[in-house]
Amino acid sequence: MDPEAIYSLIKRYVLYNAYKYKGKADTGAVMSKLMGEHPELRPLAKDVSKVVPNVIDEVNNLTVEEQTRLLENDAPELLEQVPLERKKEGLPELPNHEHIVMRFAPNPNGPPTLGSARGIIINSEYAQKYSGTFILRFDDTDPQTKRPMLEAYDSYIEDCEWLRAKPDIVVIASDRMPVYYSHAEKLIKLGAAYVCTCTQEEFKRYKEAAIPCPDRDRTREENLKLWGDMLDGLFKEKEAVLRIKTDIKHKNPALRDWICFRIINTEHPRGLTYFVWPMLDFESAIEDHLLNVTHIVRGKDLHDSEKRQQFLYNYLEWQYPITMHWGRISIHEFGKFSTSEIKKAIEKGMYRGWDDPKLPTICALRRRGFHPQALRNFFINLGINESDISISLENLYAENRKIIDATAHRYFFVKDPVRMKIIGAASTAARPPLHPSSNVGFRNIEVGSEIFISSEDTKFALGDVIRLKDLYNVKIVTLKPLIAEFAGDERTKELKIVHWSPINGLKVEVLTPEGVDNGIGELGIASEINNVVQFERYAFVRIDDVIEQGDKTKIIAYFTHK
Repeated sequence: MDPEAIYSLIKRYVLYNAYKYKGKADTGAVMSKLMGEHPELRPLAKDVSKVVPNVIDEVNNLTVEEQTRLLENDAPELLEQVPLERKKEGLPELPNHEHIVMRFAPNPNGPPTLGSARGIIINSEYAQKYSGTFILRFDDTDPQTKRPMLEAYDSYIEDCEWLRAKPDIVVIASDRMPVYYSHAEKLIKLGAAYVCTCTQEEFKRYKEAAIPCPDRDRTREENLKLWGDMLDGLFKEKEAVLRIKTDIKHKNPALRDWICFRIINTEHPRGLTYFVWPMLDFESAIEDHLLNVTHIVRGKDLHDSEKRQQFLYNYLEWQYPITMHWGRISIHEFGKFSTSEIKKAIEKGMYRGWDDPKLPTICALRRRGFHPQALRNFFINLGINESDISISLENLYAENRKIIDATAHRYFFVKDPVRMKIIGAASTAARPPLHPSSNVGFRNIEVGSEIFISSEDTKFALGDVIRLKDLYNVKIVTLKPLIAEFAGDERTKELKIVHWSPINGLKVEVLTPEGVDNGIGELGIASEINNVVQFERYAFVRIDDVIEQGDKTKIIAYFTHK
């Protein structure tokens, strides 16, 4: 790394440290972070340690406003990191972890979301940590209210693999209906379940009064006969259900004689035509035992489910898995999103699809260029406790930035471009580095008598001198049209640094969570298909497509984050 690049890197870290601590950078903190994140500098530590105090003196003599302006010009992405420092909790040890079987059991009524990612990552992490088994089980026995989406089955498997959580076993509950029927029959024979023909309103009155409904005292033979009638389609929807006998006077009404099977005359998307379908609490309880699940980690909102399932386990003399619970996560940028709401919005044309950058789906984050390890770190660092968490996506951005910043190539991109004519500058070529701190080469950008700059950077006064980044200085001659004249190559800290793009650059369309940003970028961007790059002073983006339009080229990029 050349001395100029080292100086530029040191200044970035000093500015960041000063901004973070109210204008005063600290030598030890800067050196620690610099050497920790750039081990290639360690052989030069003696020389670097001589430069850092000088840069700190220079930066500490600036006002906070001046420090902020420099950071905005040279490394705006670092501004996003400042408020994101938080204690990392990590995952607690599992009790009785000699033999571990973990499971994640989604209803595949849509592709995985950030909420799904938490369950996938935490359960797979425990399985990996203890050399156990990770099961992906599709709890898809509701063909009506939470109707499965056929494409979602493959989406979950693909996203699990992308999240480095490839399942050891995949189970589809709707394939195993005979298993649930046989256990229902066993429970009826044990006197633990009965067919109820009360209307919903009638049973609600009985339940609220904590008294049994008239059907509760039927004989086992009568219940077996009625159960057979249910399976044969002799009852219509809501005319009969199968209930588990619990404590009808239980202090929690939700646990009183809960429904374990109901009639649904809707064909399953997978082409299944059963009349009687198990409720989630029944199907899940049976599968957890049959699959030898040892530990369950899930949301605290499922406490009642666990208590309902305990009745089944007691009747069948099974040992319930060890359970742990986490609180709800509220992500500021997304509010309350449900899979069904997203699906309706997509059908109305409000989103481009499940991978629209506005959505909290894993496929959207993948297309935006997030690294899977960033999501793993994000959720693992949250730990497991029952406190509800309100968190910003900036925390995820910070994790992702740590990973991609070290490898993402840099390019110039000008949003809402304005043409600038330059007088007196010889035709030349700029050679900015592909990365500010890695020895991976340079970009060669041919520069003529005109360039593009962003409309955001055109708030000049006549006579202002600015520096075109990695090029030279120019003095503003006229504003409309925008004309500047060559003003030398001396670099001084007082000059505003302006990013630019060559006049023969590529048209670039960036799809963002807020909409679409259009602009011009340098030619080298076309070589970065499927890669995450940083458009300097704009954001990290993933280059999604290169479209040839006659003799012109258009770049489609997806916004990752600042």
